[in-house]
Amino acid sequence: MSKNSQEDPLVRQLEAIAEREDRATLAALRGSLQEGRSLDGLRVVLPYLVRGAGRQKEDDALLLAGLFALHPASGPRTLAAALRLMAVDSESVEQRFRALLAASRVDLATHLRHAVPLVAGAGHAIDWQDLHRAIRHWDHDDDFVRRDWARDFWSPDSQRDDADATTV
Repeated sequence: MSKNSQEDPLVRQLEAIAEREDRATLAALRGSLQEGRSLDGLRVVLPYLVRGAGRQKEDDALLLAGLFALHPASGPRTLAAALRLMAVDSESVEQRFRALLAASRVDLATHLRHAVPLVAGAGHAIDWQDLHRAIRHWDHDDDFVRRDWARDFWSPDSQRDDADATTV
């Protein structure tokens, strides 16, 4: 379950697109991750943003939508928790996670574009609402997102829910 108790309308819409198996929209959203094509996804994300939200919020929503289109499987695990499951068998996953945690706001999209397909390849569903929250608050002064993800990855207590979590 997401750390945010309110449902994210953008995530709800993305999940509806996946349920309808709207391949054309998912393809447009995937395309929005490519250089020069970021505007392709605006028709999907803008209705779920407050008018005048600003470029950063639009970019955050586009990034989330593009990542979702790479792996439209929703579940209870944060990206960090999904990566932790994979790190059991791979030291390189922990190295990637450390690089992700250390990433600047500018480099975040690049690290996420590598992490999400990695998780998808392992068949782990992602808590997209948590990922949206993480993207929006990545540079918060107290680093609460990075600390939450660090706990999800390294804390032994975070392993208790893995047996019940969804795998696709």
